[in-house]
Amino acid sequence: MQELDRVVIRFAGDSGDGMQLTGDRFTSVSALFGNDLSTLPDFPAEIRAPAGTLAGVSAFQVHISDHDILTPGDAPNVLIAMNPAALKANIGDLPTGGTLIVNTDSFGERDLAKAGYAANPLEDGSLAGFTVYEVAMTAMTLEAVKPTGAKPRDAERSKNFFALGLVTWLYNRPVDPTLGWIKERFSKNHMVEESNTLAFRAGYNFGETAELFLSTYQVRPAALDPGVYTNINGNTALAWGLVAAGQLAKLPIFLGSYPITPASDILHELSKHKNFGVRTLQAEDEIAGIAAALGASFGGSLGITTTSGPGVDLKSETVGLAISLELPLIVVDIQRGGPSTGLPTKTEQADLLHVMYGRHGEAPVPIVAAKTPSHCFEAAIEAARIALKYRTPVFLLSDGYLANGSEPWKLPDVDSLPDISVDFATEPNHVDEEGNSVFWPYIRDEETLARPWAIPGTPGLEHRIGGIEKADGSGNISYEPANHERMVHLRAAKVAGIAKDIPDAEVDHEDGAELLVLGWGSTYGAIQAAVRRVRARGTKVAHAHLVHLNPLPPNLGDVLSRYSRIIVPEMNLGQLSKMVRAEFLVDARSVTKVQGQPFRAAELESAILEALS
Repeated sequence: MQELDRVVIRFAGDSGDGMQLTGDRFTSVSALFGNDLSTLPDFPAEIRAPAGTLAGVSAFQVHISDHDILTPGDAPNVLIAMNPAALKANIGDLPTGGTLIVNTDSFGERDLAKAGYAANPLEDGSLAGFTVYEVAMTAMTLEAVKPTGAKPRDAERSKNFFALGLVTWLYNRPVDPTLGWIKERFSKNHMVEESNTLAFRAGYNFGETAELFLSTYQVRPAALDPGVYTNINGNTALAWGLVAAGQLAKLPIFLGSYPITPASDILHELSKHKNFGVRTLQAEDEIAGIAAALGASFGGSLGITTTSGPGVDLKSETVGLAISLELPLIVVDIQRGGPSTGLPTKTEQADLLHVMYGRHGEAPVPIVAAKTPSHCFEAAIEAARIALKYRTPVFLLSDGYLANGSEPWKLPDVDSLPDISVDFATEPNHVDEEGNSVFWPYIRDEETLARPWAIPGTPGLEHRIGGIEKADGSGNISYEPANHERMVHLRAAKVAGIAKDIPDAEVDHEDGAELLVLGWGSTYGAIQAAVRRVRARGTKVAHAHLVHLNPLPPNLGDVLSRYSRIIVPEMNLGQLSKMVRAEFLVDARSVTKVQGQPFRAAELESAILEALS
């Protein structure tokens, strides 16, 4: 057995081969074992691509280590390819000398033709630069599952558990957690449970008895802070953050949502938590989803809607209405490649300018962006805090990489979470010309400029709201030019004033550094990993990462002025760099990538060194 400090493993196969499940199970066992980890699921864009074709390849990459890591790895050390298409789609990422495990039973002439191979790569010498292990996974799975009486086609579906068993043995993972999970997951179908169990054991036993592999490997547990951990992905963390926000605000949660990749899992997760006062509505379309959420906020709930870029297009008019009504609303945007349908299963950061400016009129909104899968929990609470305190819609940005990627998360101390509760208006707040006590909906708090929030039906608090411009104070419909300008300035000042209520931008600075790497969102891990690599070369560099994108941190101008060179890595064509160049008149240079894949640390390492040179 060889000891490793880290390893990157990629499972790849047809979309029906269960690679996401296989990778998720290996990840969960590694988390239980105590490794630090980071994952990158890679889904095919086609729902039902022809089996065995490149368009249908599904992959799951997991990076496990005995120390703190930040990314799912630039390239796999080990590739498990279940068919020729998976091999062809992924072999370019496997470094020379890497380990390749292939299911030889899927390399027939027809399989090779579907993948575009003129010759069998297992026989033509094209894989000579790798350590190749040929394993007849399908045949051994069928043989192992025979006692269940399952039909061959059904039995073959268990071959992913054969692969999981083999890799479990190869990396000395515990077997009991996986066996227990199989029993629980498939308890309602005894044949499937038994088939998967037998296939998993067969893969494990094959590794132990075949004398095929040179050695096994061990990646010891990481030295993590004491506490209770769970392995969590971004969408689950975000959903839990919204549940926590409802509890911290002492308000019911209402989610109005229309299913869309990669945001749908938030709807699925929140629908499980009715016991926390969460109500979910799967609406007929994106517009109905946000309209219902805004109506819930009008009625005294914390209204939330979830979507991706195409849904933000459709929700924009109602966001404008929420700005005019000045009611709390959280709009969660899990970004994906665009425009239009674009790359529905791939990641991108290209909605920043859309959520910043994508409405008619002067319609500013706060923007909060999560930076890691587990940070989605904190970002959700922060978005709720701002929405409730300032009576405004808030955009909460995540993306496909954060949504589906996972990492260990130390459960927070509940008592340490902030109190974000609000007080509803209960009494009239104005005396009219006739001496009557009345309620005016646009009398503002002097500090926050937030208007009072009155639940409909509260006696004496009847008031008018709507999309037409209101008179300051009374809320009566007003077409007066001066009043409109005043209301525009008040709404803008309210959002701008949030800058006094958010943390300063923190800088990971080294004395003598002249270059600042400025990032936001999911680029955090790749940037920080690249910065560590550059520093290991003896080169000084600084890193600042933004969570609040509107308004920007109050000290950001001072931070930017300290550096002679600034680069901004983004998975778009330079949207944050445009914002900081316009706001602070600095030469912020873009490092861009729009390939549907996150940055690799090596890419940003090269970009930093090039900027320094």
